[in-house]
Amino acid sequence: MTKVLQTRPPRCRRARVLDADATRESQGHNMKTKHFVISAGLVAAVVVPARAHHSFAAEFDAHKEVTLTGAVTKLEWMNPHIWLYLDVKNEPGAIEHWQCEGGAPNTLTRNGWSRDSLTQGDLVTVDGFLAKNGSKTCNIRIVRLPNGRSVFAGSSGGDAPPPPKQ
Repeated sequence: MTKVLQTRPPRCRRARVLDADATRESQGHNMKTKHFVISAGLVAAVVVPARAHHSFAAEFDAHKEVTLTGAVTKLEWMNPHIWLYLDVKNEPGAIEHWQCEGGAPNTLTRNGWSRDSLTQGDLVTVDGFLAKNGSKTCNIRIVRLPNGRSVFAGSSGGDAPPPPKQ
């Protein structure tokens, strides 16, 4: 008597096909999740810097000019704007802490600045525009450096002088 080998019934083959379909679906689901996560990351990378940036008119008043003379306490040289911090003596002689926004580092470099143009303790004069919220904040137009040279500070107020001749 010969022994007959039985093959798997067709329903098992069908089960294998269904398992393969399920695997493909889960891989598709994983791929969709992966695409979603990558897309969300890209959107966040674009939106955060755009949200951090603002227009001049949203924060500063072009009709309220200010001139400040004080000692540099800190210079933050980073995008999208530099920030210059000053200690300024007011009329009664008390020290006021001011923060002044300049242009983008690339713009300032083209106008003769570098991150080493100012150091802590340097006495400078700043011409700019006051913040609308009344804080001790301004947008810098011109800075007179300790060596007497005046440099454009990248103000987005719209009245920039021409760049220096090289």
